[in-house]
Amino acid sequence: MTDRTQNVPTRTIRVAHSPDSDDAFMFYALSQDKFDTGNLRFEHELSDIESLNRRALTGELEVSAVSIHAYAYISDRYALLSSGSSMGDRYGPRLVAREKMGRGDLKGKTVAVPGEWTTAFLTLKLYEPEAEHVVVPFDEIMGFVARGEADVGLIIHEGQLYHESEGLHLIEDLGEWWYGETNLPLPLGGNVVRRDLGEDTIREVARLIKASIQYSLDNREEALAYALGYARDLPPELADKFVSMYVNEWTVDYGETGREAVRTLLSRGYEAGVIPHEVDVEFVG
Repeated sequence: MTDRTQNVPTRTIRVAHSPDSDDAFMFYALSQDKFDTGNLRFEHELSDIESLNRRALTGELEVSAVSIHAYAYISDRYALLSSGSSMGDRYGPRLVAREKMGRGDLKGKTVAVPGEWTTAFLTLKLYEPEAEHVVVPFDEIMGFVARGEADVGLIIHEGQLYHESEGLHLIEDLGEWWYGETNLPLPLGGNVVRRDLGEDTIREVARLIKASIQYSLDNREEALAYALGYARDLPPELADKFVSMYVNEWTVDYGETGREAVRTLLSRGYEAGVIPHEVDVEFVG
């Protein structure tokens, strides 16, 4: 331990993320003390993504995973970390139904969505502005649709991989649709850091979170074994596939393409009238 670390008081940083296998994989090293974090101590809080979005709106947490859509409403208080993104590269949230139908059938249909702050919801409104919706917890959407309580479901997380086994038909993969529209990946989520932490702390938080992601990618089997505990009974091969989909080179750093994808999504949301103002996107770290 350096003299500098000895003389600087410990600072607690609350990091909130979802209890999903991809986030568990991403934060494995940080949550399991795989490396020295100096005078920063991290407390991990787990909540579903829409709850995290709502908490970020209040500025409650120092660091949090959020939907990119939600970032439009918190950009004055938070900056996006350059690491920690969940990018759908020609895949993403899926629209499913009990009966086969096409895009033209969605008008007037009720879509069960995982939250109005989610990127899935923003993308749905870009895809079909006239679709009606009802908010349902993300892990209840497939059952909600199967019981006929909604015409269509907008599914996120691991449900993207096994909706067919639940007897639901794919209408559209919105990540694939988005790529066809923009030639860009769909930026679903990212990590934000509160601006009032100060430049030095923000820089160190960014470094440590990036190091955690890189550790998991470099020690994949070890990190994946930990992440399986958050896979909601998903078979190991599907959990492995899901983690690979959303923790990859985009997660280490958005890169120029990823940054363009974020700005394009939020700009189109504004142009479509879904987001009420233009968004100034700032990446740090």
